[in-house]
Amino acid sequence: MAEPILKVENLKKYFPVRRGLLGALRGEPQRFVRAVDGVSFEVYKQQVFALVGESGCGKTTTGKLVMKLLEPTDGKIYLEGQDVTELRTKEEIKAYRRRVQMIFQDPFSSMNPRFRIYDILEEPLLIHGIGETRAEREELIYKALEMVKITPPEDYVNRFPHMLSGGQRQRVAIARALILNPTFIVADEPVSMLDVSIRAEILELMKELKEKMGVTYLYITHDLSTARYFADWIAVMYLGRIVEMGPAKEVIDNPLHPYTRALLAAVPEPIPERKDVIKEIPIKGEVPSAVNVPPGCRFHPRCVYFKEGLCDKKEPQLVEYSHNHWVECHLAGKI
Repeated sequence: MAEPILKVENLKKYFPVRRGLLGALRGEPQRFVRAVDGVSFEVYKQQVFALVGESGCGKTTTGKLVMKLLEPTDGKIYLEGQDVTELRTKEEIKAYRRRVQMIFQDPFSSMNPRFRIYDILEEPLLIHGIGETRAEREELIYKALEMVKITPPEDYVNRFPHMLSGGQRQRVAIARALILNPTFIVADEPVSMLDVSIRAEILELMKELKEKMGVTYLYITHDLSTARYFADWIAVMYLGRIVEMGPAKEVIDNPLHPYTRALLAAVPEPIPERKDVIKEIPIKGEVPSAVNVPPGCRFHPRCVYFKEGLCDKKEPQLVEYSHNHWVECHLAGKI
């Protein structure tokens, strides 16, 4: 089997909680927000790997760790065999950032409102020293805009971000990520800020670019419906851990973890015959604090299948239940 493009091993990120003066004087122990707590996965060339979960589950923090926007507390990240966690110098990180780019959730706030589209796309070229002359850089900018179907590019390069629609801004954001010809792209909820009518267009564009340019995506989303459409592989995160992982079709059609079932039940389905039907969501309560993670299975306070003496005492491990289908649940296959 081919070597993975990206390999993550036991990745952890803990954020310290500030103590008050009295707490420090009393000698209270330092507490941590366990945002990412032992995550491992592999992403292969030209694959779309989706991290799915509720807000606060740690998926965006995982993306930032892969981008080296945050330093991990523990664990390893390998890109094409290179240990990314050992990169220290500005030159090494700069070279890494050329190979790994990010598409942010909000295309408007991720762009300088004072820059024209030309300047936004020229900036990464200038930073990385690509294109010796302005004419060479202009050619690359026009090609990038044509690639994301912003045509004719000469009509858009002198516009400011606020002069574009949401879909056009996100296309420019994709062009900015692709202009350096990266190996890997972290797409952090790239369609959640867009109108429903154009989400499929943007995802279809990203699919086309994946085939054309050979890029690989880490797709971060809370929406299982877009993950099913776009992703090859799905990993479901809950409270800093991956609780289920496998091929997209397998995870969607045969969910083994109660949390995955709850996420699928939350996806609205049109039922013309019964417009008043409301699906019962098999979940209860609120997400616990990542500072005080529940003992045993961290999902057990919300699980309708909770088994006392097992789920609240023993922490489950991510095990391969069937071929390439991994789940972290004591009751996998029994519910």
